[in-house]
Order: sequence, then structure tokens, then C-alpha cells
Amino acid sequence: MARIEDVAARAGVSAGTVSNVLNRPQAVSPKTLERVRAAIAELGYLPNESARALVAGRTRTVGLIVPDVTNPFFADLANGAEEVADTHDVIVMLYNSAESTDRELRYLGQLETQRVQGVLVTPVDLGGGNVLALIERGTPVVLLDRGTGLRDLCSVAVDDRAGGRLAATHLVEHGHRRVAFIGGPLAVPQVRERLDGAREMVDAAGGILEVIEVPGLTVGAGRSVAAALAERPPGERPTAVLCANDLIALGVLQAATRAGLRVPGDLAIVGYDDIEFAAAAAVPLTSVRQPRHQLGRVAADLLFEEINDGKRHSHRQVVFQPELVVRASTGVQRG
Repeated sequence: MARIEDVAARAGVSAGTVSNVLNRPQAVSPKTLERVRAAIAELGYLPNESARALVAGRTRTVGLIVPDVTNPFFADLANGAEEVADTHDVIVMLYNSAESTDRELRYLGQLETQRVQGVLVTPVDLGGGNVLALIERGTPVVLLDRGTGLRDLCSVAVDDRAGGRLAATHLVEHGHRRVAFIGGPLAVPQVRERLDGAREMVDAAGGILEVIEVPGLTVGAGRSVAAALAERPPGERPTAVLCANDLIALGVLQAATRAGLRVPGDLAIVGYDDIEFAAAAAVPLTSVRQPRHQLGRVAADLLFEEINDGKRHSHRQVVFQPELVVRASTGVQRG
């Protein structure tokens, strides 16, 4: 295997110049840069990442911690973040907290000891201090899919209260007054905000909002709730459900149709996130669309801005507005 000294000899420069080409290319003249890179290609030289980390003080990696890697919503976020990281020649290391504060703390510790350049995280509980402690020790952090009132860190989120209002307004305008909100745990900030927005609109219309808390935002949770609703007499069950995400909504759709309920005739369904499977469902789902891919890209852009600017960086809190995409599950097909 070629060594850095071999590259230096081939290019006619010092080993220190080769190191600069690898770690600080802006400090090298274009002509020398071209000559060293040609030597690297000819010899098939592979840099020692551990040595590079010692020189730079950081590895060429960033961490991404999400609460559920099986949820397509977070897969889209990760894709957006990875696209940006790739332009910086940085690798994204993905971790799944599974909504566990203990796992989150352990992964944050691992990322810090690995000297990552920064961390993108959807925190389980910002108030718990795990993330804030990491920031205080000097690691740049951007909150992803979580808003915050704090001004000394960057965050990228969607106005979930507005999303809840959009979904509930749509149902109310279609004559629904008995609506169920299905989501959980309610301690999750996004779920709580979506519920609050929905409650605001249903209350304003003089309707009744039944809150059905589930242990997780999964297809299985939706199936269980729908099966229980199907056993109620028609006059005692809601005529529409607003689900905290599309996975729950897909589970509701599956179990409701299996139980003989017509969607939307007996039960209208609204999801949240507008993942790809929402439009592809047997009855295409009306859903509140979040700019998933863009969320990941913007969060990564902010992280690399902070990494590169250091103390000159100005923290920003970016909030996107959701969009209601109406489909057949609420009785109207419009895209």
C-alpha cells in the first residue's frame, strides 16, 4: 500500500504538502494541487483517516440521530442531509434512538468521542439536557424536525400546529363533527402540536374531538385502533380520523376495510407526512405534506455553515409551512 512519502516523492513535494492537499487544499497552489492529486491517483494512495483526524482535530463524519429509522419520513430526511454532506466530502453516520433518552445519550457520547464534525438530531427530550451538554462542550448541533425557543442553536422544523389545523379544517368543511385524533406518545412535541391544532378547529366548529393515544407512530398502532372502532355501533364511532402520521393512517385504512367499513363513506382518514406510500394506498390517503427532503438538506446546510464559520456563525430557526394534499380517503380526489 502506498504511503504519504511515496506520494510526496512521485509529486516532487514534501510530505507536509501532501498533507495540506488532503486536509487544507486551499493552502496549496493550483499547480501543486493538480500534481499531488495526480500522484495520489497513480499510486492508488488511500489516506489514513485516523491520522487525518489527528491533524484536523475532527473526523470527516457527521452524526444523524433519528427516533425511528424504519419510518420513511426519516429516511427522506436522511437522504436530504446525505446529499449535502457528500458535497463536503463528509460521511453521515446514522443512529436510531427509538425514542429512548438512554440510547440518545449513549449515541451522543459515541459521536463526541469519535470527534465528528457535528451532529444532526431529532431529540427525544431537549429539556433533558443531553443535546445542550454536547453543544456546551463544543460540538456543533442542529435540531432536525424539532422547533425550539432557544436562540443559541439552529433548528429546522415544520409548523405542526398549522398542519393539525389544515387537516381538521378539511374534515370539518366536509361535514364531520365526530373526529378522532390518533397518535402518540402525546409527550412527543410534533404529536402534541398536531393535536392542539386539530382541537382548535374542531372545537371552533362545535364538534367533538376524541383523542386516542397510542404507544408509537406505527402501522400496527393504526390497525389496533381501527379494529376497536369498527366494533362500535355506527352512531358511537367517529366519522373521521386524523392520524399523527401516515403509518398510523395506513394501518387504520387496512383494518377498517378488512372490517367492512367503507373509506371514506363510513370513515374518512387523514394522514400526516405524505410519504410515498400515502398516494399509493388502495384508497389514496389525504395527508398533510411536509418537505421531508428539504428539511434534511436545510438542516445539513446550517450544520456545515456552523462548522465552517465557527463563532462567526449566526444561529437560525427555520420553520416550514405544511401543505394539505387531498385524495380519495376523505371523499375528494385532487392530486
